[in-house]
Amino acid sequence: MAYGKELAAAIKAASLAARLCRKVQKALLQSDVRSKHGRNKSPVTVADYGSQALVSFVLQQEFPGEFSLVAEEDSNDLRKDGGGEIVERITKLVNESLTSDGSYGVSLSSEDVLKAIDSGKSEGGSQGRHWVLDPIDGTKGFVRGDQYAVALALLDRGNVVLGVLACPNLPLTSISVAHPHSPNNEVGCLFFAEVGRGTYMQLLDGSSTVKVQVSAVENPEEASFFESYESAHSMHDLSSLIAQKLGVKAAPIRMDSQVKYGALSRGDGAIYLRFPRNGYREKIWDHAAGSIVVTGNTYLS
Repeated sequence: MAYGKELAAAIKAASLAARLCRKVQKALLQSDVRSKHGRNKSPVTVADYGSQALVSFVLQQEFPGEFSLVAEEDSNDLRKDGGGEIVERITKLVNESLTSDGSYGVSLSSEDVLKAIDSGKSEGGSQGRHWVLDPIDGTKGFVRGDQYAVALALLDRGNVVLGVLACPNLPLTSISVAHPHSPNNEVGCLFFAEVGRGTYMQLLDGSSTVKVQVSAVENPEEASFFESYESAHSMHDLSSLIAQKLGVKAAPIRMDSQVKYGALSRGDGAIYLRFPRNGYREKIWDHAAGSIVVTGNTYLS
């Protein structure tokens, strides 16, 4: 089954969200960053919320009546006392993004934006179609000014059938330990894959689309590997031990978010090691889009 319409909508939604995120990151305010309610107190920003609202709105416009979204954020903290100012800022960012796109000709109210955020509460499941979204994967990296991704995937009867990774800070040229930044300072790319149709990379503005391939390196001594930037997300000591046993000589390339999947899909490295610590539960939105971007040439539903 072809998913051309769905892929086009996903690229549009993720691109819009990435532009909003890029705008916020360039002038990030302390008031834009909050801590989520709960024990882990992980950070969440106006860009996380704005990105989720934008993606939700676009997908609902493109697929009315058949919409199911599994996403990371909700509006619970925003609806508490004292949240009015940040809700207004999110609403302004979302409307500015929609105006710049010009496709829909609407202006959303604050309540519209909150409802769009909350449309990501679907339970998902193995039947039907469900979108899966991490509006900013790698929020800690985003706050530091480093790598992050807008990660959107579609599940059909339990299988990932397409994925989009918008990576505003990823250099267009190959990255490595020796050259972590693009020599011509060009950054910002988007990866997309549809089941059975390969993986492609393009500029965030939609131009210069090229098909990408994973690394052909077979000798571990010649391979390089990615791992999480945050030691809390993966056990660096275990990764180092496994790399040593394999004979890997290169130092690890540590990056935030599913950007690693995008870099892996175009052959910047050959291996991705991730070993969460005891008690950590992986979330589907942390891997769905990235998994098909890497396996896009061979993935079968």
